[in-house]
Amino acid sequence: MEIEALHPWKLSTDEARKIQLKLASSVICEYCGIKPKLIAGVDVSVSRFSRHGRAAVTILAYPSLELIDIKIEEGEIAFPYIPGLLSFREAPLVLQAFSKLKYSPDMVIVDGQGIAHPRRMGIASHLGLFLNIPTIGCAKSRLIGTHDDVPFEAKSFSYLFSDGEVIGAVLRTRQGVKPLFISIGHKIDLYSAISYVTQCCRGFRLPEPTRLAHLAANDRLSNFSVKI
Repeated sequence: MEIEALHPWKLSTDEARKIQLKLASSVICEYCGIKPKLIAGVDVSVSRFSRHGRAAVTILAYPSLELIDIKIEEGEIAFPYIPGLLSFREAPLVLQAFSKLKYSPDMVIVDGQGIAHPRRMGIASHLGLFLNIPTIGCAKSRLIGTHDDVPFEAKSFSYLFSDGEVIGAVLRTRQGVKPLFISIGHKIDLYSAISYVTQCCRGFRLPEPTRLAHLAANDRLSNFSVKI
């Protein structure tokens, strides 16, 4: 699929932060109206004992959520682990995996933050700008912000605030499990992001696109058949 080269990846941490601030103004926080037929999931696994990373991109038919394609990209991670600069560490491998896809997705759900980020430029927003399609941040943990308690029932959510601004939602996808942190990535609004994540859940905490990407990134998807 077509990927725009917005900037180089060999950067200092100061240069990376400046790029985030510059790119944040390009994020579109309105839904472009596309009715997705294919939704991608993104996750990356990085070894604790080396700089080796494994990025996985899954493509699922929507709304059936049949798995139709998986692409893996492995390689050395050059950028250090620094909270808030995750995309400079993981996005290069993810974009290489996207370049191998047989099918171009209409929407992407990313295991990571969108605008729920100190500079409003998490990995979901960063990838959205490179790919120029709607992306949703669907993180397992909070990076910034505060929120009220989330009701116990599935599909309940509370807004995530930072400096008086709504930057996302804390969504309980299954009764009794820890909630997820949903935020706009690019070309989508928060309500649509919540809706698509909820509709992509099939009884697990994670939505199917990122759940399967997580398994693939950790080399645990061999028992799944791909519908081609």
